[in-house]
Amino acid sequence: MGRKCRDCMTRVPYATLIATVMCCVGVGVFCGTMYRGTTLTLRLFEEVFNLQIKWVEPVQLTFMVVGAGMGGLGLMILFVGCLSTGDTRNRVYRTWRGRVGGRISCAIFMGITYLLTLAWLLMFAVLIIVTIFYTLAWFQCINVPNNECIDYNQFSFLFPHGTTEEEKRVCSGGKRKLFCKDYVNNAEIMFILATVSAFLVILSLVHYLMCLAANYAHIKDQEKFMDLQEIQFLHESEMSTLPKDRF
Repeated sequence: MGRKCRDCMTRVPYATLIATVMCCVGVGVFCGTMYRGTTLTLRLFEEVFNLQIKWVEPVQLTFMVVGAGMGGLGLMILFVGCLSTGDTRNRVYRTWRGRVGGRISCAIFMGITYLLTLAWLLMFAVLIIVTIFYTLAWFQCINVPNNECIDYNQFSFLFPHGTTEEEKRVCSGGKRKLFCKDYVNNAEIMFILATVSAFLVILSLVHYLMCLAANYAHIKDQEKFMDLQEIQFLHESEMSTLPKDRF
């Protein structure tokens, strides 16, 4: 029983497993916080600035698709890691076709992971900008006196053409409470968590790249190992066929 347990433990790709856990946690937190953050942003524009934003729902659906896609990719890379670890590698990649297929699959996943890393770096940069914007808005809520308006006319490029200057101001009363406490404060927390989770996903993708590169090398070395085994087998066969009188 103990030997079987040890054999199973040697077949577990721990590095890929850690990367998969990081990826799933990061993507899960990212999708949840971004969905909530975009919902708060939509309500902020609708109820505070009287603007109708129609592109938020497609973006939220994109987050769900990204989450499912990243989860599937992580499971596939984990499966490749299992095939490239321990005794499983010796059985699966015993033939020439198996080794070629394994190296091709590792190379394809390395390319996909590299492109996804660039995409998540871009998303990380965008989230930093959004988080900074909400943090500045929160500082304005704290520092601007209640009897004065928070003026966003300097950010006219963020508003649709035709928006009046009055609609770009947040003045005292229920509108300011709605803007500061209900939306800006909560949305800031959501986008901070989304930024941290995006960084965690980037770390997991870099980890995946290292694991796939190592698996590619292991499969390539497996070919050399099989060649050495064949040479040794041929040598032993030749030695066994020689007459014993020669020794």
